[in-house]
Amino acid sequence: MSASQTGLLAGLLLALAAIVGGFNGFLLALVLGALGWLVGAVASGQLDLAGLLAGRGRG
Repeated sequence: MSASQTGLLAGLLLALAAIVGGFNGFLLALVLGALGWLVGAVASGQLDLAGLLAGRGRG
């Protein structure tokens, strides 16, 4: 699935969440989608949070 197709699907799902759940449903879908993307990016190795979690430079 190309990036444009993925973006289209995400937009349609967010629009559906806004229609069904109103603004709060839209925000919830947006937050959960971002969280899912973050977990997926970390799991696939595209994003490395080791520096953030190690507390770099404090001390």
